[in-house]
Amino acid sequence: MATILFDKIVFGPVKSRRLGASLGINLLPVEAKVCSFNCVYCECGFQKRIKGEMPQREEVKNALYQRLDEIKKGGMELDAITFAGNGEPTLHPDFSGIIDDTIALRDLFCPQVKVSVLSNATRLHNPAVVEALNKVDNNILKLDSAIETTLRRVNKPRDANMTVAKIVASLKQFNGNFTLQTMFLRGTVDGEWIDNTTDEELNAWFTTVREINPKQIMIYSLARETPCNTLQKVEREELSAIAERLKMEGFNLFVY
Repeated sequence: MATILFDKIVFGPVKSRRLGASLGINLLPVEAKVCSFNCVYCECGFQKRIKGEMPQREEVKNALYQRLDEIKKGGMELDAITFAGNGEPTLHPDFSGIIDDTIALRDLFCPQVKVSVLSNATRLHNPAVVEALNKVDNNILKLDSAIETTLRRVNKPRDANMTVAKIVASLKQFNGNFTLQTMFLRGTVDGEWIDNTTDEELNAWFTTVREINPKQIMIYSLARETPCNTLQKVEREELSAIAERLKMEGFNLFVY
C-alpha cells in the first residue's frame, strides 16, 4: 500500500488526532526513512538500506524560525510542535541541542504551544536523550507489546539486543513523567498471525503499565495506509473496552 515520506524539515501544521494543529519537525533525511524500528504499520514504509543526510542543527533552527514567524504573522492555529518525521527523531546526533533551540523559539513565538516528541523509546540508554525528553511538554514513548515475540513481529527492532525488558527498564527512568502510546492491531505478518488484543497480550501490557506508571496513556489503531496490507484495524469500541479496565484503576487514558 502507499506510504509517505516527509520532504521538508518543518512541515504543516497538520491536524493530529492526538495533538491538534501540529507543526511537524523531521530530523531524518527527506529521501529515506531512518529508524531503529521497522514497524509493520509505519506510514513511512519499510526502511531500505540507502540512507540520506540528516539536517544540521542550524538548518532545523532556521527552518523552524521561518515557519513560526509565518504562522504568527498569518494568525494560524497551532497547538503543538511535534518531532516525528521519517523515522526515530532521537537518532539525530544533535537531538538535545535541537530540543533546546525549539523550546527557545516556541517561547519566543508561541509560549502556549506544547513541544512534543514521538519516540519509540529505543535511545533511552543515552543520558542526553533522556534529559532532552524531560524538558518537553509531551514526551510520548511507544510500547506496542509487553511480549517479546509480538514486539519483534510488530516493531522489528534493528538492534537484535533490543528487548521488552530493556525498553521497560528505560521507561522507568522517567518516574512516570511521560505519555505511553500503544498501537493495537491484528493481522498476518511474515506468515504469522499477530494480535496484541488477546487476553495474554493485554494482561502482560496491563502489568507493565502498572509497573511504569505513565502520567498519560494514548491507545489507538490504524488510521493511515501501511506497508503491510494484511493488517486489520481494531475498532473504537474494543479500544474503549481496553481503556476502561485501566481507567478504573485511576490511569489517565485516551482512545484515538
